[in-house]
This record gives sequence, C-alpha cells and structure tokens, in this order.
Amino acid sequence: MPKKGSLLREIPIIIVAALVVSVLVKTFFIHFFFIPSGSMENTLQIGDRIAVNKLASYFSEIKRGEVVVFRDPANWLGQVPASTGPKALEKIKSGLVTVGVLPDPAKQYLIKRVVGVGGDHIVCCDKKGFLQVNGVSVTEPYIYTGNKPSDSNFDVTVPKGDIWVMGDHRGASADSRFHTSDANKGMVPLSNVVGRATFVVWPFNHIKFLNVGHDLSKVALNLK
Repeated sequence: MPKKGSLLREIPIIIVAALVVSVLVKTFFIHFFFIPSGSMENTLQIGDRIAVNKLASYFSEIKRGEVVVFRDPANWLGQVPASTGPKALEKIKSGLVTVGVLPDPAKQYLIKRVVGVGGDHIVCCDKKGFLQVNGVSVTEPYIYTGNKPSDSNFDVTVPKGDIWVMGDHRGASADSRFHTSDANKGMVPLSNVVGRATFVVWPFNHIKFLNVGHDLSKVALNLK
C-alpha cells in the first residue's frame, strides 16, 4: 500500500499527465465546440456542444453533404467583439478551452454543410427550385422548414483544393453565397478546415450523430 506522502507527490504528476493527454487529444483527434448561432438549424441548435473529428480529415477527403468546422477564410465574421468580462475570468476560461475542459466558443470558426467540392459545378436553382450539382438536382431534407434551397441565384464552379459551403438554415446563414466578392470568391480552402462535425454531445436531449446529405454524396464529380 503506497504511503500517504508518496501519493501526494504523485497527484501533481497525474494532473499534468491528464492535461497533456487532453491537449494532445484536442490538437490531433477531437475538438469540442459551442454553437453560437442558428445558421445550422434545425440540425444544430444554439447552445449545442459538438464533437469535431479532426483525425479523419487528415486521412480522407472532405465529401459533399458533410458538416465541417473551418477557420474564417476571409473575414466572414467581421470584427470579433472584445470580451467585456473580467480579464482573470476570461484567462481561466481560455485555459480550460485550451485543455479541452470547456468547448471552444468558436469566435474565429464557422460551421456549415459542404455542398460542393473541387471540380463541382453548382447552380441555383432548377425549374423546381432545387440546387443542381454537376447537373443533378438534389433534395436537401435537412434544410430548415419553410426555407428555400437559396433565396439568391448563383452559378459557380469550385476550384480544386476548395469547398463551397451553406448553412442548413438557408434564410439565416451568411455562407459562401454571400462572400463571392471576397479573395476566395466565397470558397473555403481545405487548409482552413478543422474537421468533420460528427456528434452532438450536449445537451442530453440533443445527443445524436449528425446526418450526411445522401443526395449530395451520390453526385458524380464533374471532371470537365
């Protein structure tokens, strides 16, 4: 049986080891985020905590229909408001986010659904009001009830190494459609993608795996 003194000496080592493991998990495997807006309703609700699989994006290509988290590609979020809380409290919160105890408030990140990948030709909309990807009209059952696939028309071809993204709440999402005049023409470089959002971990009554747009995933790549 270990002596009391040796146990007390081991506790700081155990805590440090746990923190190191937590940071490594967050850096390379899973990142937790807090959803601050309604742009992905009803798939994601304001206040949901989600788990983002970072490892999968290292070994497989991002696909149409997947929900991804990415760093702001071209100042889509504008100026992030400065925190008004006590500095000491903000530093503590930042530290807890760093080690993965608290979810990231996502001040410099966005979450959207991948509608097009490199080589895709996306048009809105066909005669029935559906998006067309590479000439194929797609149904999108995840779109917020009452929304159209898009209130604005567009015709874009996604360059290799980029993705075109849209929020599920199309009427409340400032996504690729609204940034076609920026440096990336509304596209998101794959290098900005943090990972796939795979699971809602909180609150308890929202726990679920995130659905993939199956019509989008079945569309053949435009190789023209």
